[in-house]
Amino acid sequence: MIPYGKHHIDEDDIQAVVDVLRGDFLTQGPVVEVFEKAVAEYVGSKYAVAVSSGTAALHLAALAAGVGPGKSVVTSPITFVASANAPRYCGGDVLFADINSETVNMSPDALREVLLKNSNVKAIIPVHFAGLPCDMIAIKNLADEAGAIVIEDAAHALGATYPNGMRVGSCENSLMTIFSFHPVKAIAAGEGGMITTNDEATYRKLIRSRSHGINKLDDPIKVEAEAFQDGEQNPWYYEMQELGFHYRITDIQCGLALSQFKKLDSFISRRRQLVRNYDLAFIEMKNCRPAQTTGRDQSGHHLYVLRIDFKQIALTRGQVMKKLRECGVGSQVHYIPVPFHPYYRQLGFRPEDYPDAIKYYQEALSIPLFFDLTEKQQRKVISTIKDLLV
Repeated sequence: MIPYGKHHIDEDDIQAVVDVLRGDFLTQGPVVEVFEKAVAEYVGSKYAVAVSSGTAALHLAALAAGVGPGKSVVTSPITFVASANAPRYCGGDVLFADINSETVNMSPDALREVLLKNSNVKAIIPVHFAGLPCDMIAIKNLADEAGAIVIEDAAHALGATYPNGMRVGSCENSLMTIFSFHPVKAIAAGEGGMITTNDEATYRKLIRSRSHGINKLDDPIKVEAEAFQDGEQNPWYYEMQELGFHYRITDIQCGLALSQFKKLDSFISRRRQLVRNYDLAFIEMKNCRPAQTTGRDQSGHHLYVLRIDFKQIALTRGQVMKKLRECGVGSQVHYIPVPFHPYYRQLGFRPEDYPDAIKYYQEALSIPLFFDLTEKQQRKVISTIKDLLV
């Protein structure tokens, strides 16, 4: 079976984990900081904070942005549920701005309409779907007009670049950017996430929040009578200064992620070549087309999604997926629009309010895309799909 996505692990990755296991720290050690500095330097941000997952990164970013009761966050309906859940974790509300049908990213026009109708928007979370960067200049301009903070959900987009050549994560048009290191993402840590920012106060808030709200760096001591004796700080003393979380990542995970990170450029290069092959094969087909065709040299290419006219081929998506599976080809759907889920329906969201998201969802099918996909395997995927869809 050729899966839709798969991590790549080599002997260097295995040795990196072994080195951590044989070292002095399994968690809260030096490898975490080395990984953070490597990512910050690569994307061009001042700070990076590694956490236990991309979801944890979204949660802490929403908290650091000041999301809470009475405040709303706007995100895309075509994303994994974590993008929308993050403001709910903070006691805030979520709103959705429909997608642009050609990019599958948040539509700035739809975002403008949402902002005009809602005055309590605290933050906007654009999602760089499949690794293609959103129109961040337009989104940032709208956010500034509304007095909202921008948090980029770049879970799919490590290694991607904006049209001006800056890397996603540089936070040129946002306060924060989050990444995910789930095994099917650009690099794998098993699980893990990262938040980048250029704002020192935000950085300090994030590193406290990921570790129970305990003071870090040179945060001022608040209860000096307990902290100091004879003019020196007691060596055991620490303070929980705010409500935080246990969102720390381990040195084991960061050892693997750091080894993977050294191969990121080759991972992205290979994915781009595979995408070019797919584009050539599918772009002229009658009953299907690539879901994204712009920014091919900028995308991180986490996914390759086809939009298929299932009515025209007289097969349901389920039937196509089953036939592909019988031929040894895996596939998946990214994603069920978030407002479709029972939890969000119960909050009053109506799927029909997002027509471009519905249309995309009705046609979407993700096909295999990963570093170790061979030319022979890709030819099999292409021929199998063409045989089914003609």
